[in-house]
Amino acid sequence: MRGMTRSRSLRNSSIIVLLAISLAACSGRGGDRQGFFSNFFSSKKEAPLESLAPEQIYKRAELELESGDAKEAVRLFGEVERLYPYSEWAKRALIMSAFAFHADREYEQSRAAAQRFIDFYPADEDTPYAQYLLAISYYDQIDQVGRDQGLTFQALQALRTVIERYPNSEYAKSSILKFDLAFDHLAGKEMEIGRYYLKRGHYTASINRFRVVVEEFQTTTHTAEALHRLVEAYLSLGLTDEAQTAGAILGYNYQSSEFYDDTYRLLTGQGLELAPRGTGWLVDIYRQVIRGKWL
Repeated sequence: MRGMTRSRSLRNSSIIVLLAISLAACSGRGGDRQGFFSNFFSSKKEAPLESLAPEQIYKRAELELESGDAKEAVRLFGEVERLYPYSEWAKRALIMSAFAFHADREYEQSRAAAQRFIDFYPADEDTPYAQYLLAISYYDQIDQVGRDQGLTFQALQALRTVIERYPNSEYAKSSILKFDLAFDHLAGKEMEIGRYYLKRGHYTASINRFRVVVEEFQTTTHTAEALHRLVEAYLSLGLTDEAQTAGAILGYNYQSSEFYDDTYRLLTGQGLELAPRGTGWLVDIYRQVIRGKWL
């Protein structure tokens, strides 16, 4: 009896399969048998996210991120927050959303997510990283020197926050390096404008730009050139005292620079020295250099 029942069951299953094959063969939709069998035997719809635990959704998001699909990762991290807003996984998902947005070069969204994390969890162990993400989302948007430098100022401010607020964190050293590079970037902008004015004979305008570099960006790589360009501009205006003083500062601090050799030839070729002369802002700078208070 038991054998007959089993035989009847197998027969019924065979009939169902044959019927399914027949329907597939008669279908005018163009699907092939192989595709049909695949769908028939192995199709299994993914469970809705609402039925999954937060850890499951979070790990699925991580897999998407690892596979390079940052957009889908962001969506899934967002679902963790939406479905389980007060869980530990929601907190993790928020910081990972900031990271995923940054990986996708969606910098504004990255900053917004990072700022939300900082606001919601100011004392969390991941807050320094959120602040760092916020800073580099500005830093990574810094374009070529010729572009507007508003983002550079914002990057400097955000990087300084990391350095000052979390000096012992693993992100402080990287922030210091990026801060110096961004600072140098701003000086490069001033130099570009100054050279533009100098080439067109707008000497006073160019002096104003080079002065900014000497006074405010003296620790950058552009200071030696700024001093040399000041010598050129002042000589063009016939202001030899100022030209000689700029040359003296250059000679005191940057003798190994290529700009020192050019300045030396330029001044001595006109019978002038690399020595402080007269009064003015450059003389004050020279005195600060001698006293060791400038750099």
